[in-house]
Amino acid sequence: MPKMQSLLLLLQREQQQRDQAQSALRQAEDAARRAAEQYDQLQAYRSDYEARWAAQFNQGGTMQIVLCYRSFMLRLDQALAMQSRQAELADGALERARGALLDSERRVASVRKLLDRRLDEQAQASRKREQKHTDELAQRMRWRSAQADGTNTQ
Repeated sequence: MPKMQSLLLLLQREQQQRDQAQSALRQAEDAARRAAEQYDQLQAYRSDYEARWAAQFNQGGTMQIVLCYRSFMLRLDQALAMQSRQAELADGALERARGALLDSERRVASVRKLLDRRLDEQAQASRKREQKHTDELAQRMRWRSAQADGTNTQ
């Protein structure tokens, strides 16, 4: 029985770790989604800004305005590159979280399988003991019956 108790405790601990891995996966999914959304928003803003200023430049503009535009576009491109990197990092964290959850689920399944096997072994041992007891009881009854028949015939 102590072995079963140890396995039950191990199963409980592995299930808790699996639950934590599921929570970490949800958080990683949220972070990856937010990073991708932010990148998409920055990209859309860049496109809108570019279109607005293209129309403005068609009407004419000073060199100072062109320099400001180019400077801002450079910073915007840098922000896009940084956000792209953040999205890549978030995707990497998401993949690691998926792997950790998969590993955790495998451990839970293997402990469950071991626990089921031990329960089956215990049940089989119990059935064997019961059968042995029944066989011994039947043998005693036959022996007593034979004894009783032997004393009755004498």
